[in-house]
Amino acid sequence: MTTLFRLLFALPLFAAATDVAVAAEPQTGARPNILFIFSDDHAYQAISAYNDPRKLIETPGIDRLAKEGMLFTRAMVPNSICGPSRATVLTGKYNHLNGFYNNSNSRFDPAQPTFVKQLKAGGYQTAVIGKWHLISEPAGFDHWHILPGQGIYYNPPMIKNGERLKHEGYVTDIITDLSLDWLKQRDKSKPFLLMAQHKAPHREWSPALRHLGWDKDKPHAEPATLFDDYANRGVAVRDQDMTLAKTFTPLDAKLSTPGSLNAEQRAVWDAYYAPRNQKFAAANLTGKDLVRWRYQRYMHDYLACIKAVDEGVARMLDYLKAEGLDKNTLVVYAADQGFYLGEHGWFDKRWIFEESLRTPLLARWPGVTKAGSVNHEIVSNLDFAETFLDAAGLPIPADMQGRSLRPLLAGQTPADWRKSFYYHYYEYPEPHRVRPHEGVVTDRFKLVHFYKPAAGYWELYDRQKDPQELRDFYNDPAYAKTVVELKHELARLRTELKVPAEPPREAFGNQPFDNEPRTKQPPVKKKAVKK
Repeated sequence: MTTLFRLLFALPLFAAATDVAVAAEPQTGARPNILFIFSDDHAYQAISAYNDPRKLIETPGIDRLAKEGMLFTRAMVPNSICGPSRATVLTGKYNHLNGFYNNSNSRFDPAQPTFVKQLKAGGYQTAVIGKWHLISEPAGFDHWHILPGQGIYYNPPMIKNGERLKHEGYVTDIITDLSLDWLKQRDKSKPFLLMAQHKAPHREWSPALRHLGWDKDKPHAEPATLFDDYANRGVAVRDQDMTLAKTFTPLDAKLSTPGSLNAEQRAVWDAYYAPRNQKFAAANLTGKDLVRWRYQRYMHDYLACIKAVDEGVARMLDYLKAEGLDKNTLVVYAADQGFYLGEHGWFDKRWIFEESLRTPLLARWPGVTKAGSVNHEIVSNLDFAETFLDAAGLPIPADMQGRSLRPLLAGQTPADWRKSFYYHYYEYPEPHRVRPHEGVVTDRFKLVHFYKPAAGYWELYDRQKDPQELRDFYNDPAYAKTVVELKHELARLRTELKVPAEPPREAFGNQPFDNEPRTKQPPVKKKAVKK
């Protein structure tokens, strides 16, 4: 038995599921407030505390959480897509148990248990403000003020406790303002949970108008894999539809204008983009030159969205400090998954590969977490619900599948902390034709199964030898034992996590599922709707 095999099987991934709830440690002193700031598609590469070699942007607001608390370098999501990630945060469960598999046709069941309901029952005042994206209305919140669907960047409609409203301004600023308003008006006799959830920097990456030209047209460093040719990997990597070269739309590139801008906003927009777009049209770029132009436009817009989020985080931290709330508030910043910033020529997420699998995660908990801490253990948004319940001194339901991060935040790693992680992506073929896959992730390896029809195929990645994940080692004889060990671990995790042998049809979005290249894919015929 190899060392890797013993390690994987000797250290269980999750807290054991029993028929009774797992008791949390008793709290000393007042129960902490909880401020959970959640962004959409924020890549860890675009937070300066993560020290990405490209040094794309400075984020002093978010970086304060790293300086005053803990930065996690290996935070992962079980399914790298917006709605399913949010369902996992609320329930502490994988999507095959919480029922929210994809953004196409899933609907969150509001009757199921969530950590929010448990906090409310335990005496917390609860609120969610911003992006929700779970179709059903929020449940378990004393107050909710959410964007319908994906939401829009400029002058967004919102829903406040069931009432439809329209706000004037930029969505990130509005969410920050509403969050601060709620904090000021809350019931101060109770501890609070506030989930402030930003739309930004989701596609189409539309900046606050004050941030147009923030980079002064300075070129942003390109990723080494911008022109990846997808060699040495299977059909799934080659047959996706999420490239800057082929998938980037005129709206992505700001060659067209959002319809929600008012006349005053439109004038500012046109003053910035129109002359640059005219220059682009005159250049008549093709091939790699066109990809490079799109990458620079993408980085300007995406990173400008981050600037507004960072400013909002700083404002909220300033408020906590001014009100004396900072000393007894657990603040967590995370995104619903990672995102591609040109790596492999891509934008978007979905893959088990590093840029989409990993989410930024930073937390500040005075009195518990040492300032300037860095943690390299495998953690997940699957752990958030358990962490918040533990912090509140409430029991952790036995059917939750994550673990409280409290010991890690206190600088202590339990001997049985996870050494492997299960991943499962479903949605196909729309919108980006990323084939469904599942896999097991360790500190070094990723074993991936792209499945259906028939037996599908496997890939193995070795991040130690190939950190950019450009080569499949599955058929390399030197890795034969590793493959066997990881397949055993994948099977063990599937059993432990109660993963069904076959996902239900609706998990994929109720669309045709095949394993042929796009050129052989028949068009999807839509059935006529009877009126």
